[in-house]
Amino acid sequence: MSEAKEIIKKYSNNDITVIWKPSMCIHSKKCWKGLLQVFNPQNRPWVNMDGATTERIKKQVEECPSGALSYTSKKEGSPVAAHTETKVEVLENGPLLIYGTLHVTNLDGTTEKKNKTTAFCRCGASLNKPYCDGTHVKVEFKG
Repeated sequence: MSEAKEIIKKYSNNDITVIWKPSMCIHSKKCWKGLLQVFNPQNRPWVNMDGATTERIKKQVEECPSGALSYTSKKEGSPVAAHTETKVEVLENGPLLIYGTLHVTNLDGTTEKKNKTTAFCRCGASLNKPYCDGTHVKVEFKG
């Protein structure tokens, strides 16, 4: 049996390509609440790369708490990871956010490298443990 192929959407302007991985999105709404002219869930496509300057788009992408949004620079040609000190933040009624580079060891012994921001489940209902998948909203998690 083959694994389902991950959906990855890409949106470009002259400087960068924004990459969206819907399966990682926890629907925090930070993208569109912070920059509706670019990230508007009512529009199709929902990302308008002409809605703001490249620097402003980069700044908003870096606010994504799950890492579902990232970008590559067309000049550098590789994913750009924010270099931050390790920081932990508890979101009210939501996930535990870890900022920085992490090496996660899964139950089966496999390891993953996570850059920028990683959202860990606190409600226990995620179908993508240890990561948050936004289920805390459906189960009305309080914490």
